[in-house]
Amino acid sequence: MSSMITTSTWVPRGFAAPFPAKYDFDEDEFERIANLAKLQLNDANEDLKEAQEEDGDEEEETNKESSEKDTGDSNDKPSSQSGDAEDIDIDDDDLKKYDLEHYDDDDDEGEGQSMDMFGNIKSLAYYESNKDDPYITIPEGEADDDDDREELQILATDNLLLAAKVEDELAHLEVYVYEDEADNLYVHHDIMLPAIPLCVEWLDIPVSKSNVDKDSTANFVAIGTMDPDIEVWDLDTIDCMYPNAILGQGANPQEEEKKKKKKKKSKKANDEYHVDAVLSLAANRKHRNLLASASADKTVKLWDLHTAKCAKSYSYHTDKVCSLAWHAVESTVLLSGSYDRTVVAADMRAPEAKAPRWGVESDVENVRWDPHDPNYFFVSTENGIIHYHDIRNAPANPSASKPAWTLQAHDESLSSFDVNAHIPGFMATGSTDKTVKLWNIQPTGPAMVVSRNLDVGKVFATNFAPDPEVAFRLAVAGSKGTMNVWDTSTNGAVRQAFAHKISDKDKAGADGRERLIGVEEDESSSDEDEGEDENGEPESMDED
Repeated sequence: MSSMITTSTWVPRGFAAPFPAKYDFDEDEFERIANLAKLQLNDANEDLKEAQEEDGDEEEETNKESSEKDTGDSNDKPSSQSGDAEDIDIDDDDLKKYDLEHYDDDDDEGEGQSMDMFGNIKSLAYYESNKDDPYITIPEGEADDDDDREELQILATDNLLLAAKVEDELAHLEVYVYEDEADNLYVHHDIMLPAIPLCVEWLDIPVSKSNVDKDSTANFVAIGTMDPDIEVWDLDTIDCMYPNAILGQGANPQEEEKKKKKKKKSKKANDEYHVDAVLSLAANRKHRNLLASASADKTVKLWDLHTAKCAKSYSYHTDKVCSLAWHAVESTVLLSGSYDRTVVAADMRAPEAKAPRWGVESDVENVRWDPHDPNYFFVSTENGIIHYHDIRNAPANPSASKPAWTLQAHDESLSSFDVNAHIPGFMATGSTDKTVKLWNIQPTGPAMVVSRNLDVGKVFATNFAPDPEVAFRLAVAGSKGTMNVWDTSTNGAVRQAFAHKISDKDKAGADGRERLIGVEEDESSSDEDEGEDENGEPESMDED
């Protein structure tokens, strides 16, 4: 079974509900789902109707040819062979014993005999409530409630880790719980998705919940896929059937149905919704109701999460837009990277103004602001290079861009990287060359601290934990579909490079062995055994 994790992100501590709610399918939810599903049903009905019309035309043509053939053959064959049915004698002794003439008649006697076959039919009686059933001695749910609550419980010291996963032809979002104290990582629940997920963004605001204070905090996630719509889900509710909100064309089935009667879906970019895959999402932490999205349709869109509508659309790029990042201080400035090999830092309040633009040598993979100096930002490219730019030195021509420094971090595509928000100068990069590298960014530029193959395949996600207590934890995932959390503070080279930032707790917990935490597999395989040394540790974790 092939699987891969395409992207991942952390949820800070304290936002997840201690006991996630079970999905409640009430009348209001039924009406909402029926409304969301109407578009898909209409699509299916139209496809079915078209298929039936095509099959009908083919069948009519086939029948016509067959009729012509039979007419020609009838002149050469005996006039009738229908006498076979008259040869059956229903008075035959062998047939009489079956009494076929009265086969469909009601037979009270037969009914009584069938009742006797089951003995005491009262033992199969149906009770409206299990409380009325004398054979049920334990009140319904009482025996399992405590166990279920304990299994679902999320502690204040736990982190959630969200991983967008594809297994064979199934796409879903896995919600992991990471217990740092217990060295434990497990899947808490998952969310089925309509298409291959490409980006996820955690939201701290409730979306499409009219009975909730819009200023309150919440635990939601926005997911972009190969489909142009963005789905928003409540992470504190398990076993949901449909998202809480859809940002895009699928959010209004009635209007879409009217449009489809006139013409098929248009692939032309517009100001209301994306028409191609959503490649990146960025939530604004200052203006919490704003979510930016980037798409293969070459546009960047700004969504109002209070209304679940597109507030503004921007066309700064001439090719697919693949990465976004909001400025931490100037909260209306959005950094965007594109396959047109440029990076734009635009003020969303002035869409008509000319935005500063920087050029790079190949397709952009990811962009990040420096969390420790808001005047700088990072850009990674398909050629495995990282550029570090000063926003104050915007060139007149993108091709004349002069970064503060560049780094050939990998020989292949630099598919993911992250800069630690709590440890200045600590950067992690991941590549399709299957390695993860840790860097110490010094005034003269970055110096590599350590390189590892964590056996996750091609690396698609590298994310530092968001809380200062677990700042050295790095989540790594890739083309093998496995998620690992690496406590980088247990690596000797990291301890030496960032000794002043390692907490006394981490120092006390170190025992000379590196700490790598993954999800325990139900069944062991020979492939896993091949990746371990004689002590049972992954070979890739041996010191250089």
